[in-house]
Amino acid sequence: MASSVNVSITDGAAEITISNPGARNAIDATMARDLVDACDRIDTDASVGVAIVRGDDGYFCSGGSRSELAEISSAPVSDKGVALIQTIYDAFLRVGRLRVPTIAAIRGGAVGAGVNLAMATDVRIISRTARFTSGFVNIGIHPGGGHYTLLGRSAGPEAATALGVLGDSIDGARAVELGLAYIAVADESVEPEAWRLTETSRRDPALARAAIASLRAEVHAPGVSWDAAVAMERGIQAWSFARKGAARWAERKRAD
Repeated sequence: MASSVNVSITDGAAEITISNPGARNAIDATMARDLVDACDRIDTDASVGVAIVRGDDGYFCSGGSRSELAEISSAPVSDKGVALIQTIYDAFLRVGRLRVPTIAAIRGGAVGAGVNLAMATDVRIISRTARFTSGFVNIGIHPGGGHYTLLGRSAGPEAATALGVLGDSIDGARAVELGLAYIAVADESVEPEAWRLTETSRRDPALARAAIASLRAEVHAPGVSWDAAVAMERGIQAWSFARKGAARWAERKRAD
């Protein structure tokens, strides 16, 4: 089955569900474009005051599509490679710019690009047993998408270093301790708790949109802007993809 993004709107709340069966909801270019479309739909519906982002089948998001990451590694600075990675970045950025407050409901795990997607939201509800894993350096790739800004603005430089540079992985309870999530609950309570938080914004969508715009403008002040971080990480991530692609090509030659 192909990846997909489903949007359902109920009583002033939108629920965005990403689905990539068999790949733990890995993000590919199709899903990324569908996420942008989903956000456009929500922003133009004035009846919506809040949005929940979740993954299908008990798992939030395992990162980028492995097949597309391999394609990028083969030619990271080609027009196609640059366009493909930008398509993924655009999805995170668009979720982060939704005009309504956003809540991530995290079960199973958030890995790599899945961390970017989670951190693009305003509030994260996480299962105590879910794994929160930067994961980029663990597979020999420099993070992208403004990863360090997203981690650092919530958890500070030490936690961002432990996760994003040293490759540590934490559970949901630790994520809350570090400020990467709002609350950790039992796995089966993640979505119900996320929906509980929507109650006020659902009743007054106009106020919810005005309030979240003010909060973001006043509170989000990282060392560099998220947009600047995306640009800063682009070149070094392309180098890491090229290095990974070269290593894979050398392995094939040795095998021959």
